[in-house]
Amino acid sequence: MQKSGLKPILWNDEKLILLDQRVLPGSASYLTATTMEDVIHAIREMAVRGAPAIAITGAFGIALYLNGCSSKPSYSELNKKLTELLESRPTAVNLRLAIEEFLSRFPEKSYSQTTLSDLKNGAETFALFMLEEDLGNNLALARNGLSLFPNSPSDLHIVTHCNTGALATAGHGTALGVIRSLRDAGHSVTVYADETRPYLQGARLTAWEMKEEGIPAYLITDNMAGWLMSTRKVDAVIVGADRIASNGDTANKIGTYPLAIVAKHHGVPFYVAATEKSMDFRIPDGSHIPIEMRKESEVTTFSFLKDENGKPLLDEGVIAPAGMEALNPSFDVTPASLISGIITERGIVSPVNETNLRKMFPETT
Repeated sequence: MQKSGLKPILWNDEKLILLDQRVLPGSASYLTATTMEDVIHAIREMAVRGAPAIAITGAFGIALYLNGCSSKPSYSELNKKLTELLESRPTAVNLRLAIEEFLSRFPEKSYSQTTLSDLKNGAETFALFMLEEDLGNNLALARNGLSLFPNSPSDLHIVTHCNTGALATAGHGTALGVIRSLRDAGHSVTVYADETRPYLQGARLTAWEMKEEGIPAYLITDNMAGWLMSTRKVDAVIVGADRIASNGDTANKIGTYPLAIVAKHHGVPFYVAATEKSMDFRIPDGSHIPIEMRKESEVTTFSFLKDENGKPLLDEGVIAPAGMEALNPSFDVTPASLISGIITERGIVSPVNETNLRKMFPETT
C-alpha cells in the first residue's frame, strides 16, 4: 500500500520543521521551531493542526524545551511547561495523552535519579516513536477501512469534512488515508470536500492534498451536503475525530454534526476514522468534551489567510459589518447514534457504543 509522500513534520539536527498550513494552498513553505514557545505558537495559530499532528508536534516541543535546558528542571518546572503546552489547544485528547505517556516514562518518584541527558534522549526518542507509530496506525486503519466497500474496483463517491490527511497526521491520514487506500486498491474514487468554514481547512488543505494525489474531487460549501445527497450518488461520509468519549460520541471540526444528520436522513453511511489516541474513556459522553472557542475575526473576516510574508491573501477580507459579534466554536459533537462505524487501526467498531469500544481497546483508560 502506498503512503503519501507529504512530509508535514520533520526532525532535523534537533530542530522541528513544520509545513506551515496557514499559507496553503498558495505556498508550500516550512517554518522552523527551536523552542517550546515556537511549538506552542505554531499549534495555537494553526500552522500545524489536526489532533495527531498536534500531539506529535507537542512531543517534539518537549524535546526542544529540554534541549534548551542547561540544568535539569525540577519536576514542578517540567509540569508547568507541559501544562502550557497542553493549553495550546484543549479539545483534542491526543496531546494530553502524549504528555501523560511522556511523564509515565519519568515518574516523579524516581525523577531525582534521572539526569538531564536521560530526559533529553528520552524526549527525542519518544517523539520519533510517536511519529512512526502514528504513520503505522494510519496505514493499518486505512486497510481496515477497505472492508466497508466492495472488494472489486468500483466507482465510489465520498464526502469528507475538514482535513484528515497527511497534513493532519504523521502521514497518509485517517479519513483521507482510507480514501487514498481505496484509490490504491483500484477503486475510482471521487471526493466531495466540505470547505469547512470558518477556517477553510477543506478548501485550503483537503483540496490541495487531493490535487497533489491526483484524486478527483469537488469542493462544496458546508451547506451543500443536503443538496448533494438528494441529487447525486454518495456512498459514504468519512470524517476524522479529535476526541471520542466512552459511549462513542465524537468531537470533530465544527460542521460535522449537521453533516451526520443529513447523512442519516438520506441513508448514507457515516464513518469516523480515528486511532486509539483519539479515545477518551475517562469521560462518559460528548457533553464532557471541552469545545475550543476561537477568535471572532475568523468568522467575520478572511484576514487570517496570509501569505508567507504576512500579507493578506485577499484584498477585501471583511465579510461582516464592523463591530458584529460572532460565535466561533471550533468543534461540535456528533452523537454515537448517528455514526455507522468507527474505523480504527484494530478494526471497525459497529454498532458504536461503549461496550464495543472497550472490547476493541480493553487496555485503554
